[in-house]
Amino acid sequence: MAIDYKNAGVDVEAGYSAVRLMKEYVKSTYDKNVVGDLGSFGGFYALSDAADGDVLVAGTDGVGTKLKYAFSLNKHDTIGIDCVAMCVNDIVCQGAKPLIFLDYIALGKLIPEKVALIVKGVSEGCRMAGCALIGGETAEMPGFYPEDEYDLAGFSVGIVKKNKVINGSGIVKGDRLIGLRSSGVHSNGYSLVRKLFPASDKATYEYCDAIGGVPAEILLTPTRIYVKTVLSLIETTDIKGIAHITGGGFIENIPRILPKGLAARIDRDSYEIPALFKELQRRADIPYEKMCNTFNMGIGLVLAVSKQDEKTVLSKLKSLGEDPVSLGEVVGGEGVIL
Repeated sequence: MAIDYKNAGVDVEAGYSAVRLMKEYVKSTYDKNVVGDLGSFGGFYALSDAADGDVLVAGTDGVGTKLKYAFSLNKHDTIGIDCVAMCVNDIVCQGAKPLIFLDYIALGKLIPEKVALIVKGVSEGCRMAGCALIGGETAEMPGFYPEDEYDLAGFSVGIVKKNKVINGSGIVKGDRLIGLRSSGVHSNGYSLVRKLFPASDKATYEYCDAIGGVPAEILLTPTRIYVKTVLSLIETTDIKGIAHITGGGFIENIPRILPKGLAARIDRDSYEIPALFKELQRRADIPYEKMCNTFNMGIGLVLAVSKQDEKTVLSKLKSLGEDPVSLGEVVGGEGVIL
């Protein structure tokens, strides 16, 4: 029987409904300095009215149920990288440089050595993103979390000039889409992943030919942090839009940067889908389209550039150590065409 994200316990439609219902309450707090609306990868707050004035860009997120593999492997020194990545990758999508980061760790029993390992990972992520870890909160909550489990979330603020904000507004038909490869599943879709590679299953901790490694270890691979690549890229090239491929995959995230009347057409043959995603699809027994609405499919970030700039951008990315993918193009329509 097919197992999709909803069967795994995550109702994406309920999430959309929640956003619609909360919008009026969110907007009631806005003042004249709030720029944009819900739906961007980061929240904007202008510090001045000047066209070249500074804008703060903030993002917050957690690691999600990927934590279950950290618990089962008793490995806690990399999960903090995921926490940082989920926040700073959103911020840099808007062209902003992350400045600061704060973490929140809630746990059933405070074991100092374990907390230190978690924060070690957070600090490594911050160094990778070039931002400062300036504080956080550790909350011991016995009776709420099991003694050997915890939750981890973070918050980051970056900065960009108002006239340098990347928001996709200049994207037109014919623009090209370039993908930057992911390091794996990253930090989304794990409620479904855990149905397919159960943390309680002995085979999850044994070598699997289909994916070329031990599933639990591969699934704990930290989320890539794209900040330094993107900040270097935008210094010399014109990037019109950037989409962080998180929950909802291509189908939900690429349209967030596209103006109305435009769609993203993805070339399925533009790259080899990593073996891990092929095995997830085989085990879930779901179509490619559903996979693209749940997982990143090996692409963690998508850039929109003009057709004439594509070769230059690809060359620059290669010089930065990336293996970019010419993923598709912007066409008339709506949504994502696979």
